[in-house]
Amino acid sequence: MKSLYKYFFRGLIAILPLVLTLYVLYVIVAWMESLALGVLHPFIGSFYFPGMGLVLAVAAIVAVGMMLSKERVRRLMSYVEWPFTSIPVIKSIYSSLKSFADYFSPANATRESAQQVVILRMPGNEMEVVGLVTRRSTAGLPEGFLPGDRVAVYLPMGYMIGGYTVFVPSSWLTPIDMSVEEAMRSSLIAWMARTEPAPGASVDDTPPAAAPAAPQDQGRA
Repeated sequence: MKSLYKYFFRGLIAILPLVLTLYVLYVIVAWMESLALGVLHPFIGSFYFPGMGLVLAVAAIVAVGMMLSKERVRRLMSYVEWPFTSIPVIKSIYSSLKSFADYFSPANATRESAQQVVILRMPGNEMEVVGLVTRRSTAGLPEGFLPGDRVAVYLPMGYMIGGYTVFVPSSWLTPIDMSVEEAMRSSLIAWMARTEPAPGASVDDTPPAAAPAAPQDQGRA
């Protein structure tokens, strides 16, 4: 019976992420289809083929990106953004979301300071925290920060959207070979994901044998 439970949960853990991912994708595609058809219905009437909404949505996003590459369109976009950057409550929400999106934009990815995953280790302390470098200096910030070579590091939290941003000396940081996406995903699940076994290696559920006990001192009474 214990083996049956083990096989059941192993199969459930393997299938559940696939089913949930497909369901989320289905919900997103269905929403985009419904939205696109609602907008285009006065123009196309009853004409429809499966996937048309998704194709039109992707085409619209590409078209917006192409238009924003023009200086005149970017100036026009600044007027469109004016209400979102002026109204007090909306300004805070929009500015935060826009700054977060700009951080992952392709233009920002070419900068030296963007999208670098590091380990933060304080001198004299063996605790390690994984973070993302978001700023290479305090230039342009209000006065009050400590002088010296200091950088801003974002420390994401697990199981929730949020985190802390700390300014620390660059000597406290050790870059690691990990993408921002992988680091954020690992932080979201509190780094519980196991390391994938090497190709050809066997997966053994048998727990490792306990280390042999140290021999007792022969001279002890």
